[in-house]
Amino acid sequence: MTRRSLFQTLFAPAAMHALRTDAAAVGPKDKIKVTRIESFVLRNSWVFVKISTDAGVTGWGEMLKDDAKACAAGALEVGHYLVGQDPTRVVHHWQAIHRGAFYRGGPVKTAIQSGIDQALWDITGKVFGVPVWRLLGGNTRDRVRVYGRPDPASGVNAMKVMLSGTKRNPFKYNEGEMFVGEVVERFKALREKMKGVDIGVEFHGAIQPATAMRLIKALEPYNPWFYEEIAQALNVDVMAEMARKTHIPIATGERIFTKWGFREILEKRAAHILQPDVCYAGGITELRVIAGMAETYYSPIAPHNPQGPCSLAASLQIAAAVPNFLIQERGDNEYSDLLAKPLPPISGGHRPLLTEPGLGITIDENKLMAQVGEPKPYLTRFDSDDGSVVDW
Repeated sequence: MTRRSLFQTLFAPAAMHALRTDAAAVGPKDKIKVTRIESFVLRNSWVFVKISTDAGVTGWGEMLKDDAKACAAGALEVGHYLVGQDPTRVVHHWQAIHRGAFYRGGPVKTAIQSGIDQALWDITGKVFGVPVWRLLGGNTRDRVRVYGRPDPASGVNAMKVMLSGTKRNPFKYNEGEMFVGEVVERFKALREKMKGVDIGVEFHGAIQPATAMRLIKALEPYNPWFYEEIAQALNVDVMAEMARKTHIPIATGERIFTKWGFREILEKRAAHILQPDVCYAGGITELRVIAGMAETYYSPIAPHNPQGPCSLAASLQIAAAVPNFLIQERGDNEYSDLLAKPLPPISGGHRPLLTEPGLGITIDENKLMAQVGEPKPYLTRFDSDDGSVVDW
């Protein structure tokens, strides 16, 4: 696979849209059209999409890093519909992309749609000269709490940890008390060390229900902030059953896409905190809807974010605009290796609202192109004891 093949582009016919020379003067009353879509796969498997217009205004977005090449190619397929369209009709395009095919949704298609949606909001914010959160009704808060790596300098005082033993993670169908006790002791030691820090516990959907139930009860005395993905998201009934047996809030959502995927989670009270991913669940358009649904169940959202700067910036737009936002994952990342200018610094554990137009960030294309390459694959994991396949 050559580097050129990992940087793909779809152009409108040259005669269809001539690039304007007065791009700086474009405003909300001007008619603009999409002229080009490009996709980029980075060596760390992040997938970016860039949408250009005849007004010289461009928008950026990110897609799910799993199935990176499929997402990059799929973005170009969307171009056959989107090129020639007004990019500011964001919700209309969301519906057209989602409903304009026989198979609606699915993880790869919705990831593609998520990146396109971010880029269209980025363009629209730039056309109107405001950050996206202003187009969503204005800010509901003045700053955004973030979690990542606790740091006295920045004031970050929330984190998330994976469950682990000294030799392996507790993934077997029914782990014994000796191994469960070892995991709990490790968390207890961390809890005592990290006083004044909120600590979420990540099950990652990789721990079988019988073992998960043991761990849920054994960890309760150490007051985790939340338990994340205590079961695979496809089995909502199992998750709901376990949620009823603990007072610790359950969080889930990183593998769930669109409002339809979150409906059952809310109705069955399988989770108290929703974690939709703006690069997977349907973009900014859909995260706002999911947040509204969650509010009716008194559930906050804490957007999932294992990706890059567009993912964080788009999540921060939602964080600013919705009332039931809780905290932003990996909001402490700076992304200096991809941005033309730094993000506003964190203070007191909070990120200031992004105030630049669109997503509020500027991608340095030279830095990005330097990282284009063969994506890092997800590798199958095997049990060191017997060689059986282990869940991620």
